[in-house]
Amino acid sequence: MEDMPISTIVASAGFIAGLIFGATAQKTNFCTMGALSDIVFMEDFNRFRAWLLAMAMAIIGTQTLHSLELVDTYKSIYLTSNLGWLGAIIGGALFGFGMTMAGGCANKNLVRIGGGNLKSIIVIIVMGIFAYMTLRGLLGLLRLEIEEFSNVDLKESGLDSQGMVDMAAALVGSEVDSVRAVVVAVFAGLLLIYCFKDAEFRSSPANLLGGLIIGLLVPVGWWITGVLGFDDFEPVPLASFTFVAPAGESVQYLMTFTGATINFGIAAVGGIIAGSFLMSVSTKSFHIEAFNDTDDMIRHLFGASIMGFGGVLSLGCTVGQGITGLSTLALGSLIAVLSIMAGGVLGLKYLEEGSFGGALRAVLSRQ
Repeated sequence: MEDMPISTIVASAGFIAGLIFGATAQKTNFCTMGALSDIVFMEDFNRFRAWLLAMAMAIIGTQTLHSLELVDTYKSIYLTSNLGWLGAIIGGALFGFGMTMAGGCANKNLVRIGGGNLKSIIVIIVMGIFAYMTLRGLLGLLRLEIEEFSNVDLKESGLDSQGMVDMAAALVGSEVDSVRAVVVAVFAGLLLIYCFKDAEFRSSPANLLGGLIIGLLVPVGWWITGVLGFDDFEPVPLASFTFVAPAGESVQYLMTFTGATINFGIAAVGGIIAGSFLMSVSTKSFHIEAFNDTDDMIRHLFGASIMGFGGVLSLGCTVGQGITGLSTLALGSLIAVLSIMAGGVLGLKYLEEGSFGGALRAVLSRQ
């Protein structure tokens, strides 16, 4: 174990955590796009509450790790002093709209690959390509222009990060550590109250387990990269579960294996697919599914492409920003999550109405 490279140790742990994540999501049908669809078309909030429960557990676990000084969340990509508000809005909305076109978010498509869905293989590959194009390729030029135009340097306002804990401390003129517990209690408490006030949700084991396990896996991810992956000479970047950029890195890793180094994100992607596959086989739910027709394929390709671009622009997906990012209590994550939800609702209405104008009118009129 001592002779094993730190990157291999982190990747091995990330793969195991991904196995649990994938198996749980497959078994409990944990899906943010499905949650929004349930609300829009059936007024059923159970899966939405499962997502909120995951947020609450991630916040509690992550902030506990930070308070115990096991993990420094300020080293994550979410708590920089550079607030990319416009990227979070545009990217989040594009990702939300795209996931409805692609039949699910990045997480759901990875889970569906394990369940035998051939459409999801194409979605993840295309999303990964567009994500990498946005990170380091042609679309990166557009991303940089948006960031340069709109990003706000919070240091000019006396803030070291975009953390809502820091902002609350500055507002009341107190030390950050002294208000952290209060802010965590408010955010997590409100989420938990909303979730558990509903009797139907309380009596839904699948939604309860999905929210609890997936939410707690986020601080596990922080611990793997921040504690298990700690090394004075080869430090591992602090990260937890997110799937858009890692999908692009996974595509590159498969093509350049001999010259590439595996990381937590790549290993987690593989673990989710494997975990979902094992669960689908064990529950006899594995089945091959392909595109229905040309229109179905075009819709999925379009959704995958804007998910890849939007997910990188907003720094994450429904899990990457919606759970992992929010676990750091970053303002940018909150903006991105609200934008993803807005884009998702608009996309669902587009599928129902058949036109963008009709969808927009339906959303504005709350029909």
